[in-house]
Amino acid sequence: MTPTWRHLPSAARPIAAAADAAVAAAQNHDREALAEAAGDLAALDPAQVGLILGTAVRLLLEDTHPDGLDGDDIRNVLERCARTAAGWQPDVEPHVLLILLAGALGVLDEDGQQPPQPDVLATNAALLLTDLLGPRSIRDYLTASLAEIERTQLYQ
Repeated sequence: MTPTWRHLPSAARPIAAAADAAVAAAQNHDREALAEAAGDLAALDPAQVGLILGTAVRLLLEDTHPDGLDGDDIRNVLERCARTAAGWQPDVEPHVLLILLAGALGVLDEDGQQPPQPDVLATNAALLLTDLLGPRSIRDYLTASLAEIERTQLYQ
């Protein structure tokens, strides 16, 4: 565990560390490191991982689309991410990216379908976060995500 995550609640530290490693691997186009970090994420509580990473994706979408999102914006994000990742990561799954986007926006209709495997979700989440981040820091967004989750839980 890196000391940079000490300010987070103990349950969130391994998620933040693994997500940070996964995004760094994706930014460096390092398939082996991405697979390892995605495996670390997949081994953690899927509800907590999904909440934290989904919140980070939503915050990034809000920051990159300050005037709001429409269907074309979502399609553009999906296409750009899939096309960019496909150049080095053959395991990118556009359908999983769509599931992640819909989940982050709170519009996912699971329709009784089996969710993708946790390692597939983690890999594609890292690819999506990397695409949305651009030059921004994943650490800032993970910290902001946890702060928002904490606020939401306090005021429910």
